[in-house]
Amino acid sequence: MTTYRARVVAAIGALALLAACSGAGNRGTTDGFVSGDGSITRVDAADRKAAPVLEGEGLDGRPLSTADFAGKTMVVNVWGPWCAPCRAEAPALEEVAAEYAAKDVQFVGILNRTENPATAIAFNRKFDITYPSFTDQGGKLELGFIDSLPTQAIPTTWIIDSKGRVAVRILDKVTASTLANLIDDVQKSTA
Repeated sequence: MTTYRARVVAAIGALALLAACSGAGNRGTTDGFVSGDGSITRVDAADRKAAPVLEGEGLDGRPLSTADFAGKTMVVNVWGPWCAPCRAEAPALEEVAAEYAAKDVQFVGILNRTENPATAIAFNRKFDITYPSFTDQGGKLELGFIDSLPTQAIPTTWIIDSKGRVAVRILDKVTASTLANLIDDVQKSTA
C-alpha cells in the first residue's frame, strides 16, 4: 500500500509540475514553461525546515546523493537545456560554484524534463559546468521540497544551510553577485 501511495503522490506532483510548465497560472511563459517572478524567499534560521536528501543518478550515470555533502552549504538548481533563463544563468552559477568551492559550498543541479542526457551533457560542456547534476525525469527530486519551499518555476535555486535546512529559494535566473551575497548571508546566519 505504501508503494501505491508514493506513486499516487508522485503522479499528482508530476501533473502539478507539468501544469506549471505548460503555462497554467498567472506568470509569464517562455519556451512553454512558467517563468519565475524573480522572487527570493529567505527563511530565518529558527524557522528553516529540513531539506530532502536527494538521491539518484547523475548525468554521468553514477549514483549521486546530497548526503555525500552533509555539513556543507549546498546550492541546488533546477534547470533544463531547453530553458532560456537556465542558459542565461549558467555562467553565473559556475562562477560562484568555483569561487565558493573552498568555502564548503557544494553546487548540485536537478535536470528537469530532458529525456536525452546527451543534450544536458552538451549544455554543461558549453557552459563549463563542473558540478554534478541529477537526472530527474519524473520530477521526484523537486517534489522533495514540497514541505519546505516548493519549486514553482524553472529555474529554481535553493540554498541549503550546513545543517541541512532550506534557507533560501530563488524563482528565476540569478546573478553571480546576488547568489554570492545570499550564500554569505546563509553561512553567517547558520554559524
